Amino acid sequence: MLLLSIACKEQKQELVVEDVNAREISREKWAKKLPIKPKAGAMLKDWIEFSSLETSFDALHTVANREDLSLVIEDMLTKQKQLEESTYPKEFDIPQIKSRQKVFKTYMLKVKGDLFYRTDPQESLAQMIEAYNDFRNQFNVVVSNTLDTDLILEF
Repeated sequence: MLLLSIACKEQKQELVVEDVNAREISREKWAKKLPIKPKAGAMLKDWIEFSSLETSFDALHTVANREDLSLVIEDMLTKQKQLEESTYPKEFDIPQIKSRQKVFKTYMLKVKGDLFYRTDPQESLAQMIEAYNDFRNQFNVVVSNTLDTDLILEF
């Protein structure tokens, strides 16, 4: 018995409790926001809900810890919902834009889940930023596409 109690006593380790909300968020590996072409930018400038989402996304690059990130993600989800319910500009009221927006929303929810379950959100953040860049790039694709689909469908 004595040997057993000594063996158990030696293996006893101190439990280190870490404040998960205070962990810093590393922003070095995050992709930069893709630019929107001037022609697409001119069409988007009057879309207030999109501008609001842009501002919220820019705040993402100022987060320092998990708590800040959680607040920014909540704000972005609110702005994304407003964008979803808004009236799209005629040129961008197409399934290609809306599907990219849904993918972006999915990754925002994934980041929110990582924060809720206290797992590392870095991978989800990288995916979310990539999805946002794809969403922005879709505006450039739509503006650059000069092919008339009605002409093709006539044949």
